[in-house]
Amino acid sequence: MTRNAIYKEMEARFGLVPSFFQLVPDTSLEQEWELFKKLQVEEGAIPDKYRELIGVAISAVNRCRYCVLFHTEMAKLAGATSTEIEEAVHYAKSSVGWSTYVNGLQVDYETFRDEVVRICEHIRTAQSVLK
Repeated sequence: MTRNAIYKEMEARFGLVPSFFQLVPDTSLEQEWELFKKLQVEEGAIPDKYRELIGVAISAVNRCRYCVLFHTEMAKLAGATSTEIEEAVHYAKSSVGWSTYVNGLQVDYETFRDEVVRICEHIRTAQSVLK
């Protein structure tokens, strides 16, 4: 696909050609656009709102203000509330914090794995009792 044809697709979808795509070399533009469409734009197994909330969380952890802005606005567009966006960021912060603890303290991985399995079994049993 030519650069011009790709730009026409972008204009049809976004109303413009994002400047960051204009910087992508001809040799990889088509592949980058196809991947971007598939993962960032088109519907997939994860509903748009949840995918964008994941994007907000990852972007916050990566500290990329461009991606935080993109995914926050796309999450809002997909119906996410400010509370949901805030919770996604808090979840990311908590996850990174606990990762720091367990890795830094060198928690035994096999013990951790076994405990996670036991926790899930307990929750599964408790849920089946409530049903």
